[in-house]
Amino acid sequence: MALYSAAAAVLEGLERGDGGIKTLVYNSRFPHVRQLYALVSETLRYSPVLEKLLAGAALLRAEKKLPPQLAKVLVYDLLFGKGLKCGGRWKALARRHRARLEAELARLKVQQKVSRNEDLLAPARAASPGASQVPRYVRVNTLKTCVDDVIDFFKRQGYSYLGKAASVEELRALSGKKFLLDLHLPELLVFPPQTDFHDSLLYTSGHIILQDKASCLPAFLLGPAAGSHVIDACAAPGNKTSHLAAILKNKGQIFAFDVDTKRLATMNTMLTRAGVTGFQLAQQDFLTVDPGDPKYSKVTHILLDPSCSGSGMVNRVPREEAAPSAERLQALAGFQRKVLSHALSFPALRRLVYSTCSLHQEENEDVVRAVLQERGSAFRLVNAFPSWPCRGLAAFPGAESCLRASPADTLTHGFFVAVLERHGEGAAAPSSLPAAAEENPQHGEGTKAGAAPKKKRRKKQRVK
Repeated sequence: MALYSAAAAVLEGLERGDGGIKTLVYNSRFPHVRQLYALVSETLRYSPVLEKLLAGAALLRAEKKLPPQLAKVLVYDLLFGKGLKCGGRWKALARRHRARLEAELARLKVQQKVSRNEDLLAPARAASPGASQVPRYVRVNTLKTCVDDVIDFFKRQGYSYLGKAASVEELRALSGKKFLLDLHLPELLVFPPQTDFHDSLLYTSGHIILQDKASCLPAFLLGPAAGSHVIDACAAPGNKTSHLAAILKNKGQIFAFDVDTKRLATMNTMLTRAGVTGFQLAQQDFLTVDPGDPKYSKVTHILLDPSCSGSGMVNRVPREEAAPSAERLQALAGFQRKVLSHALSFPALRRLVYSTCSLHQEENEDVVRAVLQERGSAFRLVNAFPSWPCRGLAAFPGAESCLRASPADTLTHGFFVAVLERHGEGAAAPSSLPAAAEENPQHGEGTKAGAAPKKKRRKKQRVK
């Protein structure tokens, strides 16, 4: 049963946009990763067929407690895989419906005039547009090591280091065993697309984090100074939380919230592996957190990356997706406005980053505009990261202060980031750079493109 549950959890994570298939499989803690990866991949490959079979056999209507992704995994293995070698009570449930499912499969073959199961599959689909051109980004975990040591490690593994990139075009031209230091983010290494480090010692030991460049922007732009109290409002799977901890240098306090027990368990494992301390995980809906609770009286920074349509996620595994309906977009935007407004109600808050992996204006600029109007002059939008090439859509005056990202323009997943700061008496003057960046010029705009990173001696665990 553990195999099927783990596969269903990975499929659910893909649906939410938590990460790529390999990352989710390796973070699942399932002991046989190759077996799990194969089952997930094949279930995804047969997904359109499985959806037709489930609908035709009315399985989900008959078994209301059966989660949809688990149903897909069970039906795949029952009809196309190894015949349900494990599964406990779910195995018995699926077998009760075997005759109906097999009849539906036979009917589908007749309708499509094919005789083999494989012939039901559509011609091989390409991965999402842009998937083949998005590089592999590797964030160096400065809680355990430093950029120079990681560069030396990869050089000893036969990779050729080309220095700091001067343009996005240099990233686009990467091939073979060559890599660069990113031109925008100082602790991000860039390798050619499809480079796989899931089996690397550096990854399994937490010295590096496999994280898309756009996903690194929120914590970088929030940039809390060491010692700050920070909230990560919708935290799982934890990459941004670990990035915050690195920026804080493990000095301060991070309050991380998520409603899903399994996601929090995975996140706890990931943070521990990354050497993160000074964090509190809570299985709680952030909307139910009381801003007036004394525990949060010193919270000055909030990272808010709420549930969204995930329309900006680049899929390295081919799968069919329908564009979200207008009703779903409005429902998501309503939730996003509510949670952003709630976050701004924390009394000591000075700086907030709102981000999504969505391409839709309804979830991005429209949410920011609505909440800023609601809040009056208490908060204002910061012109974040002026050198970033892609800006917000012209939905309202000042929207160009927001950041956007896309596979075509920035060689990343599609993403949106807005930085808000408290405005008014006693508030600090707005800055286009986070506090951590101003403390360390290597993080800021003053770093010249193409310049080599300065050598820094750090008492970290050396990677051998």
